[in-house]
Amino acid sequence: MTDPITIVRNGHKTWLKWHRGRRRAGDPAFTGERILEGMRLGASVEVDLVIHADRGYAVLHDLSVERETTGTGKVAELSAAQLRSLFLRDEDGQPLDQPVMLLEDLAALLAESGAHSDALLQLDYKEDALALDERAITTFKDSIAPVARHMILSSGDAASVQLLSDGVDGLRIGYDPCHDGALERLAVSRDFVGFVADAIAASPNAEMIYLAYPLVLEADHLGFDIVAAFHARGRRIDAYTIKAANADSRVAVERLLALKVDQITTDDPEGLAALVAG
Repeated sequence: MTDPITIVRNGHKTWLKWHRGRRRAGDPAFTGERILEGMRLGASVEVDLVIHADRGYAVLHDLSVERETTGTGKVAELSAAQLRSLFLRDEDGQPLDQPVMLLEDLAALLAESGAHSDALLQLDYKEDALALDERAITTFKDSIAPVARHMILSSGDAASVQLLSDGVDGLRIGYDPCHDGALERLAVSRDFVGFVADAIAASPNAEMIYLAYPLVLEADHLGFDIVAAFHARGRRIDAYTIKAANADSRVAVERLLALKVDQITTDDPEGLAALVAG
């Protein structure tokens, strides 16, 4: 089968984003091997970032390490050396021979391995601006500077993205407006026009807007094309997260493709590509 990179439907190309570095169902999250594979192939790949005690960033999703690694404790209280001594766990909790990576480790691997010109690595910062200080901001910028052209920084906190991205040549910007009760308020107000305007105002330099896919489908059900609304403002849309490739998800994905989303985040890009093709 061809590599699960994009789906073209009615002349529109939609990227399949490898959520947490997964190519197929069952892949563990955040392994260097899969991340680099995707980048060499020209895929869209996503990793998460959490600040550690030395004011750098662990490539992890949770604020504590128990679920994802062989360690214990809060990421914010563990040093770079302690984190590097830990190993990742698979989805069943079994330890792997894959070490926890820090952002600078991943950037160094990417610089050494190289990346396809179309590849894009999303760095999804999982905290907020209150967790940042001058040292953490400098560490981020120094870590990614040599490979920033292959990266897009995202967060649900627009202020964090502004602080971290300022002055980093080549780094692209994304924004997720589906946090801090936004979806709950929208479910009551149904003010989709206002939601779009607020997202643009919050992160005016964001080129990619990340939307929970049920929001996209609910807006469509109510007669509002939120994808077209953002497209009209010059933004691209990532719809997240399709967790499995099955009959139920196929219905959702087909509608997302019809609405011309620009990217679909999924835990099974390979399975989803095959499902849609079949």
